[in-house]
Amino acid sequence: MKSESNNGYIRANVIPEQNENTSPSGQDVPLTGSPLQVTYGPTGSTTVTSILHPTNTRSQVPGITRATSVTRRRRGASARQQMLGIFAVILLAISILILLILVLNTTRECVQEPRPNVCMSEECVRTAASLLSAMDRTVSPCDNFFLYACGTWNRLHVIPEDRSSISTFEVLADQLQVILKRVLEESPNENDNNATLKAKMFYKSCMDIPRIRDIGDKPLKKVLASLGGWPAVIGNSWKPPPYSIEVLLGRLRGEYNEGILMEQWVGPDDKNSSTNILQLDQMQFALPSRDYYLKKNSEAELKAYHRYMTNVAVLLGANPDTAAYEFNRVIALEKKLANASLPEADRHDTSLIYRKLTLRELQEEVPQLQWKVYLQEFVSAPITEDEPVVAYAMPYFLQMGRIVQKTDRRTLHNYIIWRFVMSIMPHMIDEYQQKRTEFRKILSGILSERNRWSECVEWTNRNLGMAVGALFIRDNFNHESKETALEMIRTIREAFNELLAENQWMDDETRTVAKGKADSMNERIGYPEFLKDPVKLSMQYLTLNITEDRFLENVLAVHKYEAYHNLQELRQPVDKDKWSTEPAVLNAFYNPNKNDIVFPAGILQPLFYSQHFPKSLNYGGIGVVIGHEITHGFDDKGRQFDKDGNMMQWWNNATIKAFRERTQCIVDQYSGYKLEEVDLYINGRMTQGENIADNGGLKQSFRAYKKWVSIHGQEPLLPGVNLTHDQLFFLNYAQIWCGSMRREDALTKIRSSVHSPGPVRVLGPLSNSEDFAKAYNCQPGSRMNPIRKCSVW
Repeated sequence: MKSESNNGYIRANVIPEQNENTSPSGQDVPLTGSPLQVTYGPTGSTTVTSILHPTNTRSQVPGITRATSVTRRRRGASARQQMLGIFAVILLAISILILLILVLNTTRECVQEPRPNVCMSEECVRTAASLLSAMDRTVSPCDNFFLYACGTWNRLHVIPEDRSSISTFEVLADQLQVILKRVLEESPNENDNNATLKAKMFYKSCMDIPRIRDIGDKPLKKVLASLGGWPAVIGNSWKPPPYSIEVLLGRLRGEYNEGILMEQWVGPDDKNSSTNILQLDQMQFALPSRDYYLKKNSEAELKAYHRYMTNVAVLLGANPDTAAYEFNRVIALEKKLANASLPEADRHDTSLIYRKLTLRELQEEVPQLQWKVYLQEFVSAPITEDEPVVAYAMPYFLQMGRIVQKTDRRTLHNYIIWRFVMSIMPHMIDEYQQKRTEFRKILSGILSERNRWSECVEWTNRNLGMAVGALFIRDNFNHESKETALEMIRTIREAFNELLAENQWMDDETRTVAKGKADSMNERIGYPEFLKDPVKLSMQYLTLNITEDRFLENVLAVHKYEAYHNLQELRQPVDKDKWSTEPAVLNAFYNPNKNDIVFPAGILQPLFYSQHFPKSLNYGGIGVVIGHEITHGFDDKGRQFDKDGNMMQWWNNATIKAFRERTQCIVDQYSGYKLEEVDLYINGRMTQGENIADNGGLKQSFRAYKKWVSIHGQEPLLPGVNLTHDQLFFLNYAQIWCGSMRREDALTKIRSSVHSPGPVRVLGPLSNSEDFAKAYNCQPGSRMNPIRKCSVW
């Protein structure tokens, strides 16, 4: 018999040998075939008890009674017979006892279940403990799997004052930052090269607060003077510089990598991905999205924004009263520009917003700006009116041109200079930092600035990412994980192709081309090989000048380097083998122009991946990420690009119609999720690409995992978790998204993010998954197993 308390195994408590053969006083007790009684305690343990009945020699052994009457006449003989009789009885009792024990053992072997194969290594125990510590088992997994997987984690992790949210992603990023801090603070040694030395110098200059304080805002004031001054600071004596607004915008783009009024860059032409071309788009606004300028419920944020720019100008010497008035006009201008911009949700169809035209044609359509003057200010190559450009925001440019024409020069200059100053503010300290913190408190709910070392690590990695990556991979990257990831990519790509073959909504011709695209995807894992070549790595930063003791100048030098580095690609063929992502980041990417999936070294760590994890956790972690990025090649944007990275219609109209019907199901489903923090619904249109990728990645990775199991067999279970590996797959996926956010951050995510918030990234894909419902035995119609499900890939 089995019970949950002893895992089904019978435990026999045998009475000690003394109690079987002797009385408590040590005297012999005749055993005359006394029966064995098997009793089961309340916990299901089996106790073997010997019941000793009161002895009655007359009724039990009549012959001995007769012999006893003879002993009066023949004592010697009767004594021997009595001893032999007793001995015979004892032997008989022992034989019966042994026989019953053997029968009992045989019965127990028949009842006993096979012992589960449980991994008890230190790594397995740690992994199990980590999973358990996040879960809230009082919640039904079929009702709300996010709370089931993350309820305890969210209760234990309070949002720090210097954050607008807390999540497992952020915790992992913090762990990565600690590693980067250590490598950046190492003294220069024989392993360093010019690139890694520049990274260490940049970090050191960032940490040198006394020197930064000693220099103060002088470098910023010097730059502002070279840009014609800031009218709000100079006051009534300000005069426009002897050059046009286009020259000012061009200088900011070429020298400081700032795109104001418009974004500009050099990159592959979407319709000819082997050629680099000048590209233009609507600008990124100072606030997270256009809604902050246009929604009536954002007045508090707009007031804080106005106060912020006014306070910064006052610190630089402006009159508080006149500056406040001038920045009212600046905000009115930015509102008009925001209203002219296209909402992000309307920009998902790249083919609809892409427009290739010559510079002459652009000048004719938007005559209010001198486009050639603007471009010649920062492009070193000769520019003619026949220069081709790609514009992604022609409706915006048309309106922006009219707005610029109607706006006075002083207000335009105030706005342009403010946007440059605002980009520098994160690097300022003391009073400037205080004003920024006050603004971020209203905008994001952040109450204090982060530790200085944390900010310096982030800026160094962002600005000199390849050099920092070279330091990181020396001792902190397991190179075997690269081979494991390659094998997982292979199996997940196979799973995608199997699902592709099974879907009924795609025609055969399109399906064949889609398979070709999936098979042609280039995988980039860990880091580019040139990081291990000191000469090649140093060449990467040859034109970047870094000093040990002038941090703000270093920041400006990095901006100029980045602008130069990008603009040099014009007239050059696209290098499709080039990495564009720093290795020490916790993220993954898909590049449609190169048909690349990229998994930097930083993401190949727990919870996503560990060589000590069971395969169920690795497939539920990095496996889903791999599937996610593969699916991006076939989401609402990626599907528009062929296997060579060129935008073209390679689907027939019937398949496109079927695809849109299925994506509309995803849009409607996610639009029904509400963020309670702000009482607002998710924007299903804006997040559809990421939602499609989440759903597809989950399905592909689970299928690949099950195929791995069919080949290699079931893995040992984790101790104490009491979950199958199918269940662990989904649990690990969910725990990647544990976290909570402040109200302000929730509003920002709703308005501006193309990713759904963490809870929705759990609830959405899992409620669409038949595999999940089967693993957790969720009844049809339950919250996590709805009757109507959405599926694209």
